[in-house]
Amino acid sequence: MLHMLHKGEIKQAIIMRSDLDMSKGKLAAQAAHASLMSFFEAERADRSTVKRWLESGEKKIVLKVDSEEALIKLYNAFKFKNIPCALVTDAGLTEIPPGSKTALGVGPWMEEELDPITGKLKLL
Repeated sequence: MLHMLHKGEIKQAIIMRSDLDMSKGKLAAQAAHASLMSFFEAERADRSTVKRWLESGEKKIVLKVDSEEALIKLYNAFKFKNIPCALVTDAGLTEIPPGSKTALGVGPWMEEELDPITGKLKLL
């Protein structure tokens, strides 16, 4: 059995706002935006981590916060720790006001670096 250079698992976190009245389809679209946007950020930061994530099943977790302020606070915490992330701002063409921050994608990145920041959040 080959031993990995990194012991911990890699995952992507998608954090959604639960206070917005989004349809299931809108929610799924915003989550997809967050996933792709943060994937590209992570790829720019560390290609080998992203490659390992792709090869290991693309583990994801979808969490929730109850306000835009909470979402922005998390975004700032990840940026401070230099963890690749992307904040989704909606264009406001369908269900919610333009400029609303709807979702945050984080990673794929090392689980041990994500968990201290996301550990108290609830699953969506």
